[in-house]
Amino acid sequence: MELDEIRCFLKLCEAGSFTRAAQRCGVSQPTLTRSIQNLESSLGGEPLVVRDPGRVHLTELGQLMKPYFQRTLQRLEEAERTARRIATLEGATLSIGLMCTIGPTRMIDFFSRFDSNYPGVDFHLRDGNVDELENLLSTGEIDVAICCRPDEDDVRFHMMPLFDEGFVVAMSPNHRLAKQDTVRVPDLNDEKYLSRANCEYRDVLKNLRLGFESVVLHKKYSSERDDWIQSMVLAGLGITYIPEFAATVDGLVTRRLVDPEVVRTVKIVTVRGRPHSPAVAAFIHEAQRYEWPEAQTNRIVTEINNENKEAIREVD
Repeated sequence: MELDEIRCFLKLCEAGSFTRAAQRCGVSQPTLTRSIQNLESSLGGEPLVVRDPGRVHLTELGQLMKPYFQRTLQRLEEAERTARRIATLEGATLSIGLMCTIGPTRMIDFFSRFDSNYPGVDFHLRDGNVDELENLLSTGEIDVAICCRPDEDDVRFHMMPLFDEGFVVAMSPNHRLAKQDTVRVPDLNDEKYLSRANCEYRDVLKNLRLGFESVVLHKKYSSERDDWIQSMVLAGLGITYIPEFAATVDGLVTRRLVDPEVVRTVKIVTVRGRPHSPAVAAFIHEAQRYEWPEAQTNRIVTEINNENKEAIREVD
């Protein structure tokens, strides 16, 4: 007894004729007839239907079997719907913490692809600095965090690297450094500096500058809002350091910070030892499969190093 045969029988009950039932089943009339005959054979050979002029009627066996077949098909369809909901995570909720200094440009395509593969998942995004996100992870208020920190990783968490992101110097189009391809720390001497208060690499960048005794920056503004800092930079009020994929204000000019460079690694963070929900497991799996583009800073530094090596070879 095949399920397709049961479906054909029930369609025949609804349609009342082999011709209409075959159309509704999307098969030829001979195919429908064979399905009914096979079903009858599997039940002992007794007929399920009789043909009268212009109408098909159920036999006593057909009337007896019809409710059994209806319940069987109904349960099968419910099982199929349940399996689809599980496969697509329909109705699942995923709470994701995003570090406030991570710009959307590097993440949007990944989120779009995940949504295409799992359209049933509802997202809840929360932002904060790395300490706030780790606290939310610990208390279970978020499922996953996307963040990074410059110091050693916390042993409470499992970290999965996503991509590297180099820091750039942001400036207005008319700034004197806009004519350069890259910016070195000594180039920043005597500049007005706008501080991004939530920058997790603020101390790293400060210590880097202090390593050059002749480099002095004049701090003019500080804000927790990256969009405000970028807008003020665009207006010519000063320069700032910013991760290369976090620049979102149109017209803002960025130049790669090199010699030395500063690169951060953005990671997916979960609580170590905590079982993953199906939605979290799917999110991490898709992140592992996704081809994260290489940071531009890494490429330009490699190109510069290669050019220097080539110049040395030419001198030798």
